[in-house]
Amino acid sequence: MENNNKPTVELEPKKKKSFVFPIILAAVVIGGGIYGYRAFTYGQYHEETDDAQITSNMAPVISKISGYVAEVKVKDNEFVKKGDTLVILDNRDQKMALEQAQAALLTARSNISNAEATTTATSKNISSSQAAVTTANAQIEAAKVNVWKTSQDLKRYANLVKDHSITEQQYEQALAAKQSADRQLQVLVDQRNQIAQQTTIASSQTAASSQQISVAGSIAKQREVDVENAKLNLSYTVILAPEDGYVGKVSTQAGQYLQAGSQLFALVKNDQKWVVANFKETQVDKMVEGQKVKIEIDAFPDQEFDGVVSSFSPATGATFSILPPDNASGNFVKVVQRLPVKIDFVNLDKNIAKKLRTGMNVKAEVSLK
Repeated sequence: MENNNKPTVELEPKKKKSFVFPIILAAVVIGGGIYGYRAFTYGQYHEETDDAQITSNMAPVISKISGYVAEVKVKDNEFVKKGDTLVILDNRDQKMALEQAQAALLTARSNISNAEATTTATSKNISSSQAAVTTANAQIEAAKVNVWKTSQDLKRYANLVKDHSITEQQYEQALAAKQSADRQLQVLVDQRNQIAQQTTIASSQTAASSQQISVAGSIAKQREVDVENAKLNLSYTVILAPEDGYVGKVSTQAGQYLQAGSQLFALVKNDQKWVVANFKETQVDKMVEGQKVKIEIDAFPDQEFDGVVSSFSPATGATFSILPPDNASGNFVKVVQRLPVKIDFVNLDKNIAKKLRTGMNVKAEVSLK
């Protein structure tokens, strides 16, 4: 009998397809698309840069005169108020210069007094000379009368002597009187002319003395200016704080020689701070003043600050560098330039403002809407 019992073959069940990977892939693609769309849309209305820093007003402390440092009154990072003494210079040279200027001023004023006294004396001489001229004129008039009288007497005596009515001696006496009157008149005229000449000389001396007063006065004014200048230079030996603020690094030491105009250190004013963000030139075409800005400061990573676009630099940052690029002087390589944009803080907390330091890194994001 034939055995029909055949071995039974078991068929494996079909595995169901997993939809997990396609779902994840689809979610990633959709999520990426949404993120990309949002990023693209966001980028159309926002511009950002991390090339930005905190900026504030800085006042350079400069020596206005040359001299040796006698004493330094401040230290690094110290807060000072306007008018506080920062550095004292050796002032012995300036004191000597002031004393010399004051002595020269006294001499100039003495010259004025001497010129005035000379003018007064010559003026009195003029008055005396004029009085003498008046007296001489009166004497001349009297002498002229005497000359006329003696002339008339001589004529009469000349007629009488011809008639032998008088003696020859009487005629000679009349002639002598006439000649004496003529000589007396001439003497008085010469004296009057001499006195008048003295009056002219005295007038010239008075005019010269008056001119000396004017010259001495001008010299005295110059000496007064010299005194004021010496006082000013003496005051410059004490270098004061021009504003309230924090002193930077103080490298000036006692005994150091300073040239006039040299900067000792910088004074960082603490009254106001803002952000200077250097945007690429391709980012600023839609930027205008007044647009809102989100500010992130590296020193305060958990806080976000509000700002507003205040102004744009009139030139790129490279233009203001010590050695600005000149494309005409070498091989031209196009480099995207950056334009400094000033951003003011809005409602900045005072406590945070005190902690901000010039030069801190900032990320700025401008809303173009």
